[in-house]
Amino acid sequence: MIIVTGGAGFIGSNLVKELNRQGRDDILIVDDLKDGQNYKNLRGLKFLDYRYKDDFLESVENDDFDGTDVDAIFHEGACSDTMEYDVNYMMSVNYEYSKAMLHYCLEHRIPFLYASSASTYGAGANGFTEGDDCEDALNPYAYSKLAFDRYVRQILPEAHSRVVGLRYFNVYGPQEQHKGKMASIFYQLYNQIKEDGTARLFEGYDGYGPGEQRRDFIYVKDVVKVNLWFWREKGPNGIFNCGTGTAHTYNEAAQAVIDALGMGAIEYRAFPEVLKGKYQSFTEADTARLLAAGYDGGFYDMRDAVKEYCDFLDAGGYFSYGR
Repeated sequence: MIIVTGGAGFIGSNLVKELNRQGRDDILIVDDLKDGQNYKNLRGLKFLDYRYKDDFLESVENDDFDGTDVDAIFHEGACSDTMEYDVNYMMSVNYEYSKAMLHYCLEHRIPFLYASSASTYGAGANGFTEGDDCEDALNPYAYSKLAFDRYVRQILPEAHSRVVGLRYFNVYGPQEQHKGKMASIFYQLYNQIKEDGTARLFEGYDGYGPGEQRRDFIYVKDVVKVNLWFWREKGPNGIFNCGTGTAHTYNEAAQAVIDALGMGAIEYRAFPEVLKGKYQSFTEADTARLLAAGYDGGFYDMRDAVKEYCDFLDAGGYFSYGR
């Protein structure tokens, strides 16, 4: 059995779908469906069972799965709202819950692969290389992820099973609709252009011209590929960047969507006051450690991925069962 926490979410549901394509449906999905939207991501997936996240945590703490043949736990579940400022809530959901998953896996020697975040590099002033010298946090979400990464580093020397943290950069692709304002820029631009033909970007800020802020955008299929590589190919333990290593401007992102749809124009709006001092104007993964681990799967070209994604949204925007 494979356990995927956050399996009704964006990355988790894509991971389950790829496992389905590879012939695995003995999957336990763990999530929280209270927002009333993310259940839609489950409709196109094959899985053995579903558990509410708190019930699953109780089962883990009671060791109810003792003796069960668990091949791996992919821990994708988290509160990913960068505008959530209840630090106690963030630490409970993203830190304490993750610690419980980690220790369960260590005790039973189950491979544990978890979602970290490029937000752990703060504004990126010191670069994007895995390590203390580059790390910072601009909001509670980022801090909760950074705190767990630092906890994992303390545990790793004594670990006798696989423990891999992947610092996701700016992920985009199918089944992110439920994320709302936290969905990728590509999903936002797709809907803006469909609605009124206009792709709206931020004006200049932080030394960057209008729409010239740069991000390392990574297609969700690549994120899934990296996860499965570390599990199947038995890459080394540790925390690794999961980005393409190439940053693109928001202007380039908007143009990719415009070209994919064959319509649209770009306009710029004032940079929001609420984001000043809390915004990453530039991200670009240092992929040296990932490549040194042996990963050689490559990454989608952004324009090709955006075209595929827009076509997917045009077709309804959700996975189909059995296909």
